[in-house]
Amino acid sequence: MNIRSAMEAYGYGRLKSVKYKTERIEFKSQWSEAFCKEVIAFANSDGGYLYIGVDDTGTQVGVADVDETYNLITNVIRDSILPDITMFIKYTLQENHVICLEISEGANKPYYLHRKGLKPSGVYVRQGSSSVPASPEQIRQMIRNADGDAYEDMRSLVQDLTFKQAKETFAQKSVAFQKEQFPRLGMCDLSGLFTNVGLLLSDQCEHSIMVAVYADEAKTLFKDTREFKGSVLKQLESTYSYLMLCNQNQAKITGLDRVDRFDYPAEAIREALLNAIVHRDYAYSGSIIINIIGSQMEFISIGGLVSGLTIADIGTGISQPRNRHLADIFHRLGFVESYGTGVRKIHELYKDFKEPVRIEVTPNTFKMILPNQNKTMGKESDVVSAKEPLVNRELSPQTRQIFDQIIRNGFTTDEEVQKLLGIKKTRAYILVKQMIDAGLLEVRGRGIGKKYLIKAPSLDVK
Repeated sequence: MNIRSAMEAYGYGRLKSVKYKTERIEFKSQWSEAFCKEVIAFANSDGGYLYIGVDDTGTQVGVADVDETYNLITNVIRDSILPDITMFIKYTLQENHVICLEISEGANKPYYLHRKGLKPSGVYVRQGSSSVPASPEQIRQMIRNADGDAYEDMRSLVQDLTFKQAKETFAQKSVAFQKEQFPRLGMCDLSGLFTNVGLLLSDQCEHSIMVAVYADEAKTLFKDTREFKGSVLKQLESTYSYLMLCNQNQAKITGLDRVDRFDYPAEAIREALLNAIVHRDYAYSGSIIINIIGSQMEFISIGGLVSGLTIADIGTGISQPRNRHLADIFHRLGFVESYGTGVRKIHELYKDFKEPVRIEVTPNTFKMILPNQNKTMGKESDVVSAKEPLVNRELSPQTRQIFDQIIRNGFTTDEEVQKLLGIKKTRAYILVKQMIDAGLLEVRGRGIGKKYLIKAPSLDVK
């Protein structure tokens, strides 16, 4: 199709002025890499024609060297635009050394500038006779249309991802974590672009877990609040450690025996936390909420039951994971034993106690309530000792600073303790050793890889 017939096909007749530039036709007198945005805009919209060698008035000025310009165009488009757009472009040479790029609507939108990334500054659409940056909502809609509605399988809006925490966790579990495995794990698509699964495992994960400890049953007076960010793997470990700090241990007499019992079984906390992380609806930006009051611990995650399931189904062990890739990864790492066992296990842990576990579901939320088992255990006179949860204990300012750093980051090191407290190596060693001897911290690794974590029951499957 030559320039004149192209214009006539859209009802404009002969080329006379800039008014012939339309939503589907663009003129450029000479090629420039900056014109990749025009190619992207056409592919992200309804397609169109880009004529190189025609000025804004519609005058055919031609290009100086057709072969050189053609090679330059094809090379720049191949290297500068993602995903691969070359199959949607047809090149033809017109009269007077004019090169026509016929660009079809792409099948894998949104297309974007490689150096800018999958964000408004790199994604363009046609608006009238101009190519303009797409809005975040337009980008999200293009991804939904191309990838479907499954959050996990959609391409991440953030592509500059790092996986420091994921590498450490996979290494600790002796599970391989190489880039070649990312497609099989669901972390990237076949073109190499990261999916939302990759985003969740990355250090740049945009979701979080918020924990609130209340001084009253009405949840009006805060004793402490925390927000855990980063990779969902880091959130899992840090949140679990903190919840165990809030878990009071009481010793009571039963006959001749002394029985130690935490307010909440460690395994119940573990399973409830895993359930909230693995099954929440990450299409929403809100945080997982965990509320701790004297009588109970509440885990509230966004997203009700998967369509077709009921609370009764969940109780029998039937499971339909909302995030199948994430569930599979947690299974590989040993956090999840098998689908559907977590809720049953929690009910089993509470079967001998007066107050059972409660589950409350709305169309958009899932709440699991763990009763404080020491509240209904027996007479207060039976209590031999009630060890204050660590979050409430009187700790030295330096010890509290170390705990706060571990809660924020998941661990600390000798060097970080020295820097945090502004103390020398010997003093840091003595302080950390005292905390280890008191059963407050545990050591993981050795040498330059040595880390200190809050001592808590293992997250591994037993």
